[in-house]
Amino acid sequence: MCIGIPAKVTELSGEMGKVDYQGVVRETSFVMLPEAEVGDFVILHAGFAIKKLSAEEAAETLELIREMLKAAE
Repeated sequence: MCIGIPAKVTELSGEMGKVDYQGVVRETSFVMLPEAEVGDFVILHAGFAIKKLSAEEAAETLELIREMLKAAE
């Protein structure tokens, strides 16, 4: 199973760019999500940005993940 963790778009250059996962930066393809802009939150699959999220959706998802990790401790 794959967990969709929101990542913030930090750089764009054509169809490629970079995203930040809470401090971890990854190169990403935006060929499937050309409307993405720097500052947007996206979900990735296999190195491709596949869905754009609002800042509120991203914050809610990140909080739920933090709660799950805390409960697992």
